[in-house]
Amino acid sequence: MIRRLGVVDQSPVSTGSTPAQALQNSIDLVKRCEALGYHRYWVAEHHSSQALAGSAPEILVGQLAAATTTIRVGSGGVMLTHYSAYKVAEQWRMLHALFPHRIDLGLGRAPGSDQTTAAALAKGPGALSAEHYPAQIDELAAFLRDEPNPTGPFRDVRATPITEGAPPLWLLASSAGSAGIAAHLGLPLVWAHFIARGPGQETVDAYRANYQPSPEYPHPIVMLATGAICAETQQEAAYVASSVQRWRASGPTRPIPEPAPPGTPLPGSDNPLFVNQRVNKPLLHGTPTYVKDELESLADSFGADEVLLITITHNHAARVRSYELLADVFDLANS
Repeated sequence: MIRRLGVVDQSPVSTGSTPAQALQNSIDLVKRCEALGYHRYWVAEHHSSQALAGSAPEILVGQLAAATTTIRVGSGGVMLTHYSAYKVAEQWRMLHALFPHRIDLGLGRAPGSDQTTAAALAKGPGALSAEHYPAQIDELAAFLRDEPNPTGPFRDVRATPITEGAPPLWLLASSAGSAGIAAHLGLPLVWAHFIARGPGQETVDAYRANYQPSPEYPHPIVMLATGAICAETQQEAAYVASSVQRWRASGPTRPIPEPAPPGTPLPGSDNPLFVNQRVNKPLLHGTPTYVKDELESLADSFGADEVLLITITHNHAARVRSYELLADVFDLANS
């Protein structure tokens, strides 16, 4: 049974709007979600995209936390392979100092961009490949605990500001490789159901079976992230969701298009295989009761009692309404 609902916000930019407005929409939405009873609000990291405005979660998280008082705010996630573990530790220690016990640090190893943009992010002699990701996580965790490796080259370096505690780490995964790293390092797992290829239950089961307990997390923890759009009727939900389907089909770097009436061909439909590979990613859409039942079933299959919802719409009001309807059907205000 789902005990908590949260949000992953990719700060979508709609056609006819601007990235600046998308970021203001994120600030508006986090305040609404806090009032509705959502437990977490995470923001994603994407680069060189006309569709998703959140290129710097460490900055946006500070704005979202400043606009709220109780909801947990974090990243879903920081793409660690682009950066120095020490710099990430200082950024998130700063956020923790400003907003104690409300900040989550979710990490990923995907580029969050095309390969050329990834190369621009990693430009310089210190750039590391994805194979160094587990070691980077270890280094980051040590800096966050204020316990650098006593025999390492940075044993006298401390990530500041020094405060009590630090943001908890979560690892995002959409593949067996990333889930295996989470198990090996003894860290909580967020299964990115909304982008993963294949159902994923076997991978999450393997994470639990191979989990190596850590001092902070003696037992495996699984949270699920999935796409969902809710409306008063199934027909309206399908109409609102058509924006995401059209966006995926046209190439997910362009702004979010307007929804289209039923039967409207998808962009690029002259190449069905190519379109299907883009469009056929998990996305629940329907009435509140339908989406609730589907989410409960999905969470049960993964053994997750907390779910993060990714909702992208062309119209900000439709996105707000989706979260309102789900908060009501899950009775978040009284949970």
